[in-house]
Amino acid sequence: MNPGTPRSGEQVSPAERYAAARRRAAQAATFPALDELAPALGFDLDDFQREACEALERGSGVLVCAPTGAGKTVVGEFAVHLALSSQTRRKCFYTTPIKALSNQKYHDLVQRYGAERVGLLTGDNAINGDAPVVVMTTEVLRNMLYAGSTTLEGLAYVVMDEVHYLADRFRGAVWEEVIIHLPASVTLVSLSATVSNAEEFADWLVTVRGETSVVVSEHRPVPLWQHMLVGKRMFDLFHDADAARKHDVHPELLRYTRETLRRLEMTDGYNPAWGRGRRGRRWRPPLRADVVERLDREGLLPAILFIFSRAGCDAAVQQCLQAGLRLTTPEERAEIRRVVEGRMVAFSGEDLSVLGYWEWLDGLERGLAAHHAGLLPAFKEVVEELFVRGLVKAVFATETLALGINMPARCVVLERLVKFNGEAHVDLTPGEYTQLTGRAGRRGIDIEGHAVVVWAPEVDPRHVAGLASTRTYPLRSSFRPSYNMAANLVGTVGTDRARELLESSFAQFQADRSVVGLARQVQRNQETAEAYGKEVRCHHGDFDEYFAIRVAIAERERALAKQGTSQRRAEAVRSLERLRVGDVIRVPSGRRAGLAVVLEAGAAGFGEPRPLVLTQDRWAGRVSPADFSAPAEVLARVRVPKNFNHRAPAARRDLASAVTATGLDRNAGRRNKSRGNGEDHELALLRIQLRQHPCHACDEKEEHARWAERRHRLQRDTEQLRDKVAGRTGSLARTFDNVCDLLATRGYLTPEGDVTDAGRMLARIWTEADLLVAECLRRGVWDGLSPSELAAAVSVVLYEARREADERASVPRGPVSDAVDATLKIWAELEADEAARGLDLTREPDLGFVWPIFRWARGEDLAKVLASGHNLDGEMPAGDFVRWARQVVDLLGQLTDAAAASPGVRDTARAAMTAVNRGVLAYNSV
Repeated sequence: MNPGTPRSGEQVSPAERYAAARRRAAQAATFPALDELAPALGFDLDDFQREACEALERGSGVLVCAPTGAGKTVVGEFAVHLALSSQTRRKCFYTTPIKALSNQKYHDLVQRYGAERVGLLTGDNAINGDAPVVVMTTEVLRNMLYAGSTTLEGLAYVVMDEVHYLADRFRGAVWEEVIIHLPASVTLVSLSATVSNAEEFADWLVTVRGETSVVVSEHRPVPLWQHMLVGKRMFDLFHDADAARKHDVHPELLRYTRETLRRLEMTDGYNPAWGRGRRGRRWRPPLRADVVERLDREGLLPAILFIFSRAGCDAAVQQCLQAGLRLTTPEERAEIRRVVEGRMVAFSGEDLSVLGYWEWLDGLERGLAAHHAGLLPAFKEVVEELFVRGLVKAVFATETLALGINMPARCVVLERLVKFNGEAHVDLTPGEYTQLTGRAGRRGIDIEGHAVVVWAPEVDPRHVAGLASTRTYPLRSSFRPSYNMAANLVGTVGTDRARELLESSFAQFQADRSVVGLARQVQRNQETAEAYGKEVRCHHGDFDEYFAIRVAIAERERALAKQGTSQRRAEAVRSLERLRVGDVIRVPSGRRAGLAVVLEAGAAGFGEPRPLVLTQDRWAGRVSPADFSAPAEVLARVRVPKNFNHRAPAARRDLASAVTATGLDRNAGRRNKSRGNGEDHELALLRIQLRQHPCHACDEKEEHARWAERRHRLQRDTEQLRDKVAGRTGSLARTFDNVCDLLATRGYLTPEGDVTDAGRMLARIWTEADLLVAECLRRGVWDGLSPSELAAAVSVVLYEARREADERASVPRGPVSDAVDATLKIWAELEADEAARGLDLTREPDLGFVWPIFRWARGEDLAKVLASGHNLDGEMPAGDFVRWARQVVDLLGQLTDAAAASPGVRDTARAAMTAVNRGVLAYNSV
């Protein structure tokens, strides 16, 4: 509510009305631009919005931290208003982290200000780039700054939406590069989700950008209610707001979940300690169709149901369809079909059939859809439009939906609190939980939002309460120098100034602040160690010397034990390598302990031997050296039939009987061979020194030793802290120096630190594998290739499989294979150079996209292309194919302008772009 605005229903005296009018007039005089914009918004500004806009009109930069859906973008739009309403021609750039969000914001601003005043610049689109207001991805602005683009002239405001993306380990550095390099005359508007170290981030912004007001709001405009669904019963997570503040779970929920767990334990011996992945046999989570029906009955649709698996999202839609769920009216179904058919005009019937169009449309018409990165972008955009319009009622989504897209719901459901992060299954963090549940509650539509967590035996309601109540998710910089960054910095400001700029990054700012805390801890440790030293003193002699001998004895014993373990493992490896088909051995321990016959020898040439065996208990599988505490000994031999099929139960039974018929005892222990009981000479000498030391006779030596051990541990910890301090002080500058050294060695910088022609070419290559691309161009790796061959060859430096493959993907023989081999060879040389300097910047090329893009560029149909992906269960998802193909097109576009590229490569790159940009790739929603 605006200051001075009377509350509805209050009796206001003439004097109060006059005072309120005076306040409004004073406000309008102080902030005329805000007073001009406010009526056009159609709603009263919240306090945090007004505070941020007033700071902006005063000429200060602003950092706004507020929950999802709170209305942060109003502040960004006010910066646009300021630029357009000024007498002098001024510009505003509105940056976003993802193209979809840029497209959405472009349409919003066009609707308000008209197409002639608003432009869009992303990797896919360039519309009216000289307009006074341009929406763009952050990378586009970074590239403009390094290139010294004339488009920057007259720039007065830059809005950085979702600025907390600077914590992203892959792309976060771009945000810091922009913040550091923007001219001082530009006012920065930073919009962020709620973070717990907003003041620290603002302090850094002040050091690099000057005056910056920090405006933090934790108030949600639409209150959020937290629930848990246990079987078929829905419970509130907290009894009231006071209980939520104290993290006190609703007693009824705790009682019911405990009773449910007890019943599970009685019926099938379920143990919660088993953790995730081993639910009790009798526990079945509620069916997804039942959950959606429950939400519909309780008036909680539209809803987003987060399932952290693409396959899970698709399966959820199918399950709801099979259950006969229908959430739409005939009128809504007709409107859905009209929207979908209008957006799908550009696609051929054959492609739509491959993409599963009819099944997808059936789900949409019933009000159901999936949303994940594997979907074709056009399909995702339709789902988003229909959901925002309230025509699609339930969307099953992965967490990617939570990243910026404006798609609020009345209710959000979390099926699990664990997600796969690309490497392992990990618990959701409080920040991720808040980001996901923040979608619940549509401002101006819903009175309240609802978040529902589906209970499972391994989910403790108290853990959910902690996630829902925790407000500690700090912003951590992911900034690090890259080859492209180094070439650009040195080229624009020189080596010394470049180093200073790096040291002004948020990453170094955080490192320096942490160094202060570490240095204080070092000082405290030293004082404590001195106090421990007084307790160590012994009247018999120098106890420090005596304790040093004890430490030396312990370290020698550990070294000998480790040496013995390594030796025994090496013996086990050699013994397994010698095994042949038909050898009967004894597995000494573990679940497979007992007699076993070798079915397949284990020596594979690479890695450890893992022979295939059949145990006496009819289990067939591979064993490894880890299963053997001593060398595997051949006890007998049995005949293994030729073409033996270890998957056939009858064959396993007959061979296991033959093993038993040998008469060997499955549990007989091995006779321990003498390993020599002679004591190590060095250890014997140390023990003699210990016994002869004067302090050995002290009655209190064990008490002294306890204090000495504490001091020893503290000194060891202190040394580690000192190493951390040394590592963090100037750490970015050291990395930068190593990057520059490698670039100088390879001819991108001169020994004096100037940028060469090769370095200027590197400075215009925008990809994670920038130096690898530059080296391939300079060495002519891609010369003489056809358009489809070039598209395939460049894909290896871009593509990254979602999961690591067990084997290398195949590639087309001939020129493509030669180019890929040459690229791998260059990468191996680069990796060695990086390792020598302590760098890890260039990822190994991935061959998994070679066949799909090769076939697509040759003009083959979509079905064949999607079926040719490597190491995938089934076809390559259409969304993945489009995303990687667009990255290939982007890199091909860079090759057309690359100075080191031969005229032939440039022409071929243009032809390859045309060959790739067809069918599903040619679709553009803007």
